[in-house]
Amino acid sequence: MRVLVVGGGGREHALCWKLAQSPLLTALFCAPGNAGIAEVARCVPIIAEDISGIVNFAKANAIDLVVVGPEAPLTLGLADFCAAAGLRVFGPDAAAARLEGSKSFMKEVLDAAGAPTAAWARFEDAGAARAYLAKVGAPIVVKADGLAAGKGVVVAATPEEAEAAIAAIMEDRIHGSAGAEVVIEDCMTGPEVSFFALCDGSTAIPFGAAQDHKRVGDGDTGPNTGGMGAYGPPPVFSAAMEAEVMDHCVTPVLAEMAKRGAPFRGVLFAGLMLTPEGPKLLEFNVRFGDPECQVLMLRLQSDLLPLLVAAADGHLAGMAPDWRPDPALVVVMAAEGYPEAPRKGSVIGGLEAAAACPGVTVFHAGTARREDGAVIATGGRVLGIAATGADLRAARDAAYAGVDAVVWPGGFCRRDIGARAL
Repeated sequence: MRVLVVGGGGREHALCWKLAQSPLLTALFCAPGNAGIAEVARCVPIIAEDISGIVNFAKANAIDLVVVGPEAPLTLGLADFCAAAGLRVFGPDAAAARLEGSKSFMKEVLDAAGAPTAAWARFEDAGAARAYLAKVGAPIVVKADGLAAGKGVVVAATPEEAEAAIAAIMEDRIHGSAGAEVVIEDCMTGPEVSFFALCDGSTAIPFGAAQDHKRVGDGDTGPNTGGMGAYGPPPVFSAAMEAEVMDHCVTPVLAEMAKRGAPFRGVLFAGLMLTPEGPKLLEFNVRFGDPECQVLMLRLQSDLLPLLVAAADGHLAGMAPDWRPDPALVVVMAAEGYPEAPRKGSVIGGLEAAAACPGVTVFHAGTARREDGAVIATGGRVLGIAATGADLRAARDAAYAGVDAVVWPGGFCRRDIGARAL
């Protein structure tokens, strides 16, 4: 099969790395890719949001499957345009992608499906949001309604923090049009888990879980990021919890989306809070998590390609992934200044030495290769140093050995990935 992966981050490198191992694969392309992806796929200079460019390339190159990595092209309708052009695509159409594109829509679907989630309210006016806040107090959670690259959520411990979040999102528009509306919801407590399910419109199958670290600094300090590291499987997430989430969260939502004429195909990413009353939904995303995807791909023993094709074609019933027993852990290395103002262009060395460390795989997230061959940082989150091990501690130690082999004065990482589980 000829496959095109859309995107250029660590998630897409992990997907390409795994797809390249499939005996069914005959050619692998990635748009736009990065310096690491170029080692396993042919990178084509088309950005993920260039819908017509991607569709035209896929048609001209007889692509058998388009795998969409990021959320933005999905909400822009890339899957719709692929389907209209007769292309098979892994990823939801624009109507189904609203589960991530609009938090208020997602909460409406959860309520209609009877899925457990926090009480919430939606506001288009900052004054009305403040009036509601004065009634309910804090702690409280304030979310930009639209896409904000994983940075649109503020967990406010005090009313003052919540008011500042409302002002920043709705009035200062720090997330642009994504902040035209906000969702304010009750603050739940408990460990967070990222759970994934492959869906074909009517059938869903479990596809693993991980725990990530959102805050930029050690000890979960500093601002939220797109994710500074992850590990899996999470010790706190049992097989019984997985079954409960499938029965009470994923399956009812899949049925509700079909009822609304927007059947969900692709991967459904459930952000869960393991509360004292049981697992509850924080949010849904409509694509693999980043960096959780790196953990899943390292642990997946099955061939990924047939699973993605079955999801796209509506034939998931009876299928189940096979997982390696060994845990995996990934440490994100980010450019100085991330997440506010990452400094780009610094040269990264030691990548071959890092990849040579036992059990280590290096995933590129924001890199490019200069004409002189040097790898440089082009984004905020730049590398994912991932590893497997006999247990979580061994995986963590291996990953940090890989981190220490990287020569990059312009980068940094958290030093406590996995600590909460150890």
